[in-house]
Amino acid sequence: MQIISSVLSPTFFIMLLLSAPTLNASELKPFATDGCSAFPEGTFEKNELWLNCCTLHDYAYWKGGTYTQRLKADQSLKSCVSEVGEPAIAIIMLAGVRMGGIPLLPTTFRWGYGWPYPRLYSALTSNELNQVQAHDQSFNRVVQ
Repeated sequence: MQIISSVLSPTFFIMLLLSAPTLNASELKPFATDGCSAFPEGTFEKNELWLNCCTLHDYAYWKGGTYTQRLKADQSLKSCVSEVGEPAIAIIMLAGVRMGGIPLLPTTFRWGYGWPYPRLYSALTSNELNQVQAHDQSFNRVVQ
């Protein structure tokens, strides 16, 4: 009974969560995009106007990395959408990705979604960078 109560303790679950990235080999899934997630991909007239911006943003989110890299990816999305002529939409999108893209959320569009959950902010190791490069062909097929 003592063993069961210690296994079910909150401390045990916290330790399990913190050690999860080391328990399973971090293997990157092939790149996949859902476009602009739950957001429109363009206007009524040009229904894919900023879809390329979202795909490039998804690529950054798929591979993950540091907090600074996420901030840069989000700012790049805002700039890209502004450059296609929609600066007001760009601000709304920036707010959405800043709130909804945190790595703690178990979503398909979180920061670092290509890696097993949970994947927090951290620089990619050389092994992880090699995996990203190995999967770059899947990204290139999507953007062509």
